[in-house]
Amino acid sequence: MNSGQQEEVAPKGNLAEIFCQFLRLGSIAFGGPAAHIALMEEEFVRRRVWLSRERFLDLVGAVSLLPGPSSTELAIYLGQMRGGLPGLIVAGAAFILPAAFLVVALAWAYLRFGSVPQVAGLLFGVKPVVVVLIAQAIWALGKTALRTVSLAVLAAAIIVLSILAVPPLVLLIGAGVVWMVAKEIGARRSRGAAMLPILAGAASSSAAAIPIGVTPVFLYFLKVGAVLFGGGYVLLALLRADLVVGLHWLTEAQLLDAIAVSQATPGPFFTVATFIGYLLGGWRGATLATIGMFLPAFVFVAATAKFLPRLRQSKAASAFLDGVNAAAVALMAFVGWQFAHAALLNAPALAMAAVSAVLVFRYKVNSAWMILGAALVGVLLGFLHWI
Repeated sequence: MNSGQQEEVAPKGNLAEIFCQFLRLGSIAFGGPAAHIALMEEEFVRRRVWLSRERFLDLVGAVSLLPGPSSTELAIYLGQMRGGLPGLIVAGAAFILPAAFLVVALAWAYLRFGSVPQVAGLLFGVKPVVVVLIAQAIWALGKTALRTVSLAVLAAAIIVLSILAVPPLVLLIGAGVVWMVAKEIGARRSRGAAMLPILAGAASSSAAAIPIGVTPVFLYFLKVGAVLFGGGYVLLALLRADLVVGLHWLTEAQLLDAIAVSQATPGPFFTVATFIGYLLGGWRGATLATIGMFLPAFVFVAATAKFLPRLRQSKAASAFLDGVNAAAVALMAFVGWQFAHAALLNAPALAMAAVSAVLVFRYKVNSAWMILGAALVGVLLGFLHWI
């Protein structure tokens, strides 16, 4: 990767274009952050050539180091590159809105009828396609991020440490530091050894018991969006500890239903805040919970968007980013494997994955049509009781 600044290769776009692209993406982005990153790589690197793969990897590495929803922050970064500050706002909002509206509708149905609609068939059909799309993105990004044997070895070590349950943030920063030190030693002498630093994990926080209402709901999710590292799994643990055990705002069953709805809808998983906000305060609660959860992401990206490209001008910072990027691809591969292990459980799922792989790798079929078609097949299989 060139250590100089990586610029986007496409001219600036208009806000209507940015809004339409991210609204469409937010409507089909099932499968969590790894799948969302895969969809964005396909759409904006390979199909529309908004930016180079090297620059895209830098953005993936950067959002992995920020608190909050990483795939949403990646969408916000891409919007900023394409349309400046207005593009930043439009891209992030368009990516979030489809999931937020759908989650509110499901929350209304949940309160009115006491249950959420059955979506097992839809999820069954979509998951094999998501597995293939993640694999395609890992292959494409890995060819750029793991361009040397040493970086490939570093990525392999990250996967091993992930299996040993080392926190992702520790792995990302540790990989960046290790590679930066290794490059510095290599610049001074032809051969040298680098030490592996042991880094402390991110601190967690707990909410104080406050009266329930839309303002406390907003403040709670604002805090979560501003300090949460580690993605969806950490978020689930925090919500249970705070909202079920600590504050008693929700029952265990309500939290599980909120999680199920968020997993069954496209877009960022952090719209679980939208569902919870609706349960606690109706549409006002849903609106304020959503704003609170995602507002820090917009602020973080706006504060770092101009600074990030300049890191490539520094040899030390460029080496740090190379290490982080290698770790990010390794973590994406680890998550992809976990997702595949959970999704490909029977013969129909394996068959759908095989067909999807041929269509994606051989015929380059657009991911949007793949996901929509798989969702319809899954619903049909569920209707026929074949899953």
